[in-house]
Amino acid sequence: MSFSDIISAVNNFVWGPVMLALLMGTGIFLTVRLKFKPWLNLGYALKSVFAKQDKTHSDDSGDISPFQSLMTALAATIGTGNIVGVATAMVLGGPGALVWMWISALFGLSTKYAESVLAVKYRETNAKGEMAGGPMYAMKNGFKNKKIGLTLAFLFSLFATVASFGIGNMTQANSIAGAVNGTFGVPTWITGLILMALAFMVILGGIKSIGRVSGVIVPFMAVFYVMASIVVIIINFENLPAGITEIFTMAFSPTAMAGGVGGTIIATMLTAMRWGVARGVFSNEAGLGSAPIAAAAAKTDHPSRQGYINMTGTFFDTIVVCTITGLVIASSGVLGTLDASGEILMGANLTIAAFQSALGPIGGYIVTVGITLFAFSTILGWEYYGEKSLEYLIKAPIAVTIYRVLYCLVVFVGATTALEIVWNLSDAMNGMMAIPNLISLLVLSSVVAKECFEFQTDFLIPEKLAFKEAKKK
Repeated sequence: MSFSDIISAVNNFVWGPVMLALLMGTGIFLTVRLKFKPWLNLGYALKSVFAKQDKTHSDDSGDISPFQSLMTALAATIGTGNIVGVATAMVLGGPGALVWMWISALFGLSTKYAESVLAVKYRETNAKGEMAGGPMYAMKNGFKNKKIGLTLAFLFSLFATVASFGIGNMTQANSIAGAVNGTFGVPTWITGLILMALAFMVILGGIKSIGRVSGVIVPFMAVFYVMASIVVIIINFENLPAGITEIFTMAFSPTAMAGGVGGTIIATMLTAMRWGVARGVFSNEAGLGSAPIAAAAAKTDHPSRQGYINMTGTFFDTIVVCTITGLVIASSGVLGTLDASGEILMGANLTIAAFQSALGPIGGYIVTVGITLFAFSTILGWEYYGEKSLEYLIKAPIAVTIYRVLYCLVVFVGATTALEIVWNLSDAMNGMMAIPNLISLLVLSSVVAKECFEFQTDFLIPEKLAFKEAKKK
């Protein structure tokens, strides 16, 4: 068995039914364990994202604002999966896969909340005075059995560092270069040089620079893509009811059922579930342990406060952006059509065809710009994840500087080369991150529950009462 075969086998396991069941199972367990508080407090969490930071909390420890922390996490989370992944899921799992993406996201709220709470609670201050946190520090500082905690922390950090170069860097740069070349004819090496230069400008400034840029680029790209998608949906509105009916019918069909144009897509509930949950988790990263690394950098007075803010990342990523892509495809009438070579349209080409059904060639430009912004922001967010993971493994500050420079150089390599084995390896490492993280979430679930209920009593209820009183006046 070759190295490539081994990586492929690992990949099939970590993104297969067993791991997806563990991810969903952990989300369900935490939702029940927390008495559905992440669901019940979603409105409060969304309000908190856009609320002005309380000046009385200006001395809270942390490197960046809660909003910038969320935007950094969203920068890494909202990526090509929101454009390409949704289209792939709707072909391989049928239109009903979208419903299972929503279901995975609902339970993912609790998972994302829990991992963010632990990241803030167990964070440390490094030699530069910056915050260092994430699942590895929760495992190191939270586990009573130190040997197990340190072993899991080491494995998580190793997997995250390796994954950052592939899933967070090379694959994203390659997606940008391919899209820009296909739409505008720009050579990949030129795109690679531009991306590398932009990455250097932002990344060498550290988390404060990444946080500032993410705080601007993420809201802009999300609004740009959502608004353009709504225009497409409005133009294709007469097809929308039939598209939505097909989405819900195929999501819960126990027998194989045809969907798409001319019944070219056939799927059962199990295939819809498998691809919907897989693409949902891959897109919003709930349970993988990546986003809490950004949560740990936030200025906050309570772990639970940042936990609520960061869990909205799953809501924005899957419930909003992935849904919009799904509705564009469902209302376009292109799902299930074939390309010139007789192959079924999927991935970026399907999304482009869906946009072009309403907007003509402009639709292709919009998707290309969307992929570029989404993928570049992912490069920035994942650099921070990889940097903090490496910092845990190697304490010498010079290692972080070398990592930053190397990471930016790899952007060029990713844009100009398709190294499939590197992508497969990083994809496997990305999934492998979830194993120690899920163990940590289950072992420390009582800590999360204590923080959750304490915040509910000491902060959330008084804040809601104060808001009601202020409204009366």
